[in-house]
Amino acid sequence: MLNTDMSRRAALVSALAALSALAACQDKEPPFHGVSLTGASYGRDFALKDPDGRIRRLADFRGKAVLLFFGFTQCPDVCPTALTRAAAVRQLLGKDANHLQVLFVTLDPERDTPAVLRSYTTAFDPGFLGLWTDLPGTAAVAKDFKVYFEKMPTGSSYTLDHTTLSYLFDPQGRLRLAIKRDMSAADVASDVRQLLIP
Repeated sequence: MLNTDMSRRAALVSALAALSALAACQDKEPPFHGVSLTGASYGRDFALKDPDGRIRRLADFRGKAVLLFFGFTQCPDVCPTALTRAAAVRQLLGKDANHLQVLFVTLDPERDTPAVLRSYTTAFDPGFLGLWTDLPGTAAVAKDFKVYFEKMPTGSSYTLDHTTLSYLFDPQGRLRLAIKRDMSAADVASDVRQLLIP
C-alpha cells in the first residue's frame, strides 16, 4: 500500500512538472505561422527615405507591428502578390488594422522614383509606405537584412531576382518573424495579432 501511494505521488509530481514546463514554454513564445527570428542579430534598423524625402527608421513606427518587404515596382508577380496579401491582412485585422504598418523597400531605385513608389504602394492600401535610398545604400540595407537581389538582363531592360520573404517586427521594433511567400493572409493576420497582445 505504501509503495502504491509513493508511486502515485511520484507520478503526480512528474505530471505536474511536465505541465509546468509546458506552460512555461507557452508563456515564452506563442504559436506562430511564420519562421521565428526572435533574437536575430540582423535586421535591427534602417535609415531610408519616404516619398517626401524624410528619413524613416524603425523607431518612427514604435507601438505598431511592422511588415517589411523588399521588392521593386516592375516586379511581375512576387511583389504585387505580397502587397495584395498585406492589404488583405489589414482588412482581416479590422479595428486593429491601424496597429500594422506595411513598408515596401525598393531594390530598384534607378526606376522607382519617389513618385512611382508612392503611386505603387498606395494603389494597394493608402497606409502603405514606400522607402528608398541610393544604389550603395540599397545594397547596404539589403545586406543588413540578409536580402538577396541581382539584376537580370531582359532584352534591352532588366528585372530583379530577389528574396521573397517579408519581415514582421513587434510594436517594440524587434524583428520577430520571417513571413514566407506561401503563407495565407489569415495566418499572417494571426501572427500580427499575437504580436499586438501586450
